Amino acid sequence: MEYNYLVIAGYFALMIAISLIFKKMASNSTSDYFRGGGKMLWWMVGATAFMTQFSAWTFTGAAGKAFTDGFAVLAVFIGNMVAYVFAYFFFARRFRQMRVDTPTEGVKRRFGEVNEQFFTWVIIPLSVINAGVWLNGLGVFASAVFNADIVTTIWITGLAVLAISLLSGAWGVVASDFIQTLVVAVISVACALVALYAVGGPGEIINNFPGGFVMGPDMNYPLLLVCTFIFFVVKQLQSINNMQESYRFLNAKDSKNASKAALLALGMMVIGAVIWFIPPWASAILYPDAASEYSALGAKASDAVYLVFARETMPLGTVGLLMAGLFAATMSSMDSALNRNSGIFVRSFYAPILRKGKATDKEQLRAGQVACLVNGILVIFMAQFFNSLKHLSLFDLMMQVATLLQSPILVPLFLGIIIRKTPKWAPWATVVFGMFVSWLVVNVFTPQTVGQLFNMEELTRREIGEMRTMITIAAHLFLTAGFFCLTTLFYKEANDPYKEQTTRFFEDVNTECIAEEGQDIVDRLQRNKLGTLVIYMAAGLTLMVLIPNPLWGRLLFLGCAVAIGIVGYALKRSAGLESSLTKPVISTSR
Repeated sequence: MEYNYLVIAGYFALMIAISLIFKKMASNSTSDYFRGGGKMLWWMVGATAFMTQFSAWTFTGAAGKAFTDGFAVLAVFIGNMVAYVFAYFFFARRFRQMRVDTPTEGVKRRFGEVNEQFFTWVIIPLSVINAGVWLNGLGVFASAVFNADIVTTIWITGLAVLAISLLSGAWGVVASDFIQTLVVAVISVACALVALYAVGGPGEIINNFPGGFVMGPDMNYPLLLVCTFIFFVVKQLQSINNMQESYRFLNAKDSKNASKAALLALGMMVIGAVIWFIPPWASAILYPDAASEYSALGAKASDAVYLVFARETMPLGTVGLLMAGLFAATMSSMDSALNRNSGIFVRSFYAPILRKGKATDKEQLRAGQVACLVNGILVIFMAQFFNSLKHLSLFDLMMQVATLLQSPILVPLFLGIIIRKTPKWAPWATVVFGMFVSWLVVNVFTPQTVGQLFNMEELTRREIGEMRTMITIAAHLFLTAGFFCLTTLFYKEANDPYKEQTTRFFEDVNTECIAEEGQDIVDRLQRNKLGTLVIYMAAGLTLMVLIPNPLWGRLLFLGCAVAIGIVGYALKRSAGLESSLTKPVISTSR
């Protein structure tokens, strides 16, 4: 166990190094702090776009779903793939071309000041709730690994994430996301290779998965599973490509880098989706009673299946590496949310409302750091609250939060970039109507009620869960989205106070962003700093060869270190920085 602690300690040391190395790059202006001044390269932006769809929930709640239900878990991730295809061809560059520093500034340009304030005070609380789910997922897993108190784990991790966001802003957030992508890749590939060897190959998983690999157990209505896949694609399409989530592409240095970032995220999602779930699929065959080992977790017991696999099958030190991957996944989602929320608060409330446009850039920067601190503490308390909900699995908890609360908000923020002529009340009215739709889903359109309409009797627990998610997505797709589209019938161009503003917004959205002169210096600086950090990470992985493992275990760690080292070397070589170019040239660009 002491080896696992050393691995985790090394990971946190690397995260601290990121904060310190990128601290100066975030302290020049609020634009640098909130979105890196819009100067980041595609591979950094692509990594953060990928990692924001990835959290400890993927290794816990989604892994538990894969362990019990088989192939069905990929519905969410296939939806992500489709969404990034649309991002590459349409949304990513248009989000960058909004030419703003925060998502709600984009809302203001598109829908006006009233909607800016409305979404400011809807997005921030929802982000806190989502981050609380992610942090709770990590706490559940860590408590099972180290027999530690969940609340203590939540506080330690939450404060670590807060430190990164607070010190280095968007530069530290995105840089840590890139490093964390490598951490997740290392642990995922290593576990997948060993799992395939242990179980006897992919054919064994497909042929011997309990209850059938494609359908899984307790599924008597195949059409229900097909509909779930279809509706998940629609849900993820708007979950990723909306103005709230545009912040990741706002970091890109130009339109082309934004689109290339979406393509990178797509590639990683395609490769990663299957690799992540090979260990829990194999564990369903190798360790069918894995969930019973952590019965104290209640309905979340199956969420610890990755731990069982790592402990029983992988070499010593892997559990620590797995925990580093979990910390990485959670921290990448949380630090992005905290950085975004602080920018939203400062640019859409503090500066224009509280200070009435009198706040200097330096004052806004300090206000952003205070907002980041407050948001971080709130997330920690929210995670503690979710920990008390023992009757819900992490998969169900994540799906209910995302579909019941988030879907109404995302509808106007997704369609608003496509549909132009809407009355000024349409966005906030759509959200209010969407909340009513969510209430209908909970109290009227229950799985049992809908099941009776289609002569589906005696639904299993799994079928009820699948149908509840499907009904919620379908309700918002047809009712909430339909409501927003119907508001166009009430649009009167002569009465639109934001007509000229909206016209300028869409002109910008359709006009390419080109990087400023001198950007190449910042590009090389990014490569140089991250190359150094990646080489440090490779050196740390090399030290894991010293852990007393069988030869194959030592070679596994060595192979991971070599792969990471090649990435670091490539970054350093491409940077080509001379000592005279070590100081960044930072100027706020649009």
